[in-house]
Amino acid sequence: MTHDVFKNRKLLIASMHQKDHVIAPLLEKIYGIRSFINTELNTDLLGTFSGEIERNDDPLTSARKKCLMGMEISGVDLAIASEGSFGPHPSIFFIPAHEEIMILIDKKNNIEITAQLLSTDTNFNGTEVHLKDALLAFCEQVKFPSHGLIFKNTQHHFTEIDKGICSYNELNHLFDKYISKYGSVFVETDMRAMFNPTRMKNIELLTEKLIIKMNTQCPNCKIPGFSVTERKAGLPCQLCDLPTQSTWKHISICKHCQYQETIEFPDGKEFEDPMYCDFCNP
Repeated sequence: MTHDVFKNRKLLIASMHQKDHVIAPLLEKIYGIRSFINTELNTDLLGTFSGEIERNDDPLTSARKKCLMGMEISGVDLAIASEGSFGPHPSIFFIPAHEEIMILIDKKNNIEITAQLLSTDTNFNGTEVHLKDALLAFCEQVKFPSHGLIFKNTQHHFTEIDKGICSYNELNHLFDKYISKYGSVFVETDMRAMFNPTRMKNIELLTEKLIIKMNTQCPNCKIPGFSVTERKAGLPCQLCDLPTQSTWKHISICKHCQYQETIEFPDGKEFEDPMYCDFCNP
């Protein structure tokens, strides 16, 4: 079921990295939305993956600012944006992870809908190399040339950078230049969506998650975007009845009217196995 508040609206996709290629088709098909990008919007001002401009805000705030900046420039009341983060997985150590946050802001109806995706499907990596063989091994590991690369003379505080490297001719030419000038090169994956098909696929999956929220309306005011906002731990242990770290309840709060709904035992079980209890299995 789709919600009529989004039907046939004009939507700004606040991106300069071709995210509209995967976001637009889904929203246009479902809602008849007329999506567009604005080439005057420079989202890099909020921070770059490659480090020229440091991101000072958390990902959600950055995504929200992209929407608001774009709406002001474009004169529309509906916008969508996403922001990605890359680094070690929060619970699976030594494995790189991709976290993407997406936000839809509808000023006309005072709606803000967010969705989040955490995935280990990423080629995020970087290393310093001195020899061509090491560079080629890295290229194979990170799916080059289908996925772009970035060269810097140093990882931090660099003075020279080349981005969007997507061919072996360019790779070889730039490698020779950097080795000649600096004796080494720091090579890293280009995580901008247009140079990273793996990230682009995750953005497409996240758009699908956002659409589910867009189609879920509040039981009280019927405004879309009603979803779980908090997961409370405390599911009791089956043996000692003490609270565990497992999910006990889901709390959903409507951001429009503040209606709240609590569902206990959302995973379909009222007790947790003692092996997951900090008291029974410390």
